[in-house]
Amino acid sequence: MSAQSAEGKLLSHTPGSPTVLRILLGTQLRRLRTEKGISREDAGYSIRASHAKISRLELGQVSFKQRDVADLLTLYGVTDPEQREPLLALAERANAPGWWHGYGDLLPAWFEVYIGLEGAATGIRTYENQFVPGLLQTPAYARAVIELAHEKATEDELSRRVALRMARQSRLESGLTLWAVIDEAVVRRSLGGCGTMREQIAHLLDITGERNITVQVMPFERGGHAAAGGPFSILRFPERDLPDIVYMEQLTSALYLDKPADSDHYMEVMDRLSIQAEEPKATRRFLERIRSE
Repeated sequence: MSAQSAEGKLLSHTPGSPTVLRILLGTQLRRLRTEKGISREDAGYSIRASHAKISRLELGQVSFKQRDVADLLTLYGVTDPEQREPLLALAERANAPGWWHGYGDLLPAWFEVYIGLEGAATGIRTYENQFVPGLLQTPAYARAVIELAHEKATEDELSRRVALRMARQSRLESGLTLWAVIDEAVVRRSLGGCGTMREQIAHLLDITGERNITVQVMPFERGGHAAAGGPFSILRFPERDLPDIVYMEQLTSALYLDKPADSDHYMEVMDRLSIQAEEPKATRRFLERIRSE
């Protein structure tokens, strides 16, 4: 694929998703660099930075400086203004703040990346073994989960954190497909009291009636399963140049995997989980029994 044809795809992306724009631009810069056989060290030297900075730029994890993009394009042999200008314009758009900017004081940088990806994804498949996925939480349940990690937060901060989580759920109303496999422990573990859990389970029953949402429960009786390593999510995007991304959250950071070998492996694990777990209709009956208990 030529740089010029790639630019056309990049610029066709709708505005408002700076995280994805950064990743798309980074993908193009990485392709241009590797096509020229230039190392990250040499690329970093050209913009007065380290090879690690080039890696972060190519992964879309940091913002772009126009001067850096211009210098890299020159190094990579992209000198035609018709090819340079769209990429430079993309760098400017990629630095625009996302809708969550107003919550920036609450968000670590590594999670801002995820919110941007979530906002641009067309499909998410996720496995959870402790909590209901954030996109499916009720306000009361979300508050109980948030309080676990932010026990010293003020009432105002807690309310804003809950509001942010609820705002993220608007993606389910605008085309996002969500397929979640949750461990039985998720619906057995009481958070916020019996009333909160009963409301949360009722919400799961209601929302799984939507065509774009699938929930499966992995019962204890199934024993060990393919996701013994813990929770993860796989995000898929409409742009052909943007690979599937595997997201794994930790206590104070997150891991993002975008190599096809990694995403293919996790997709295979998710497929096995979906086979091992209760089918969606059986999951509804399972949740109804738990709610009645």
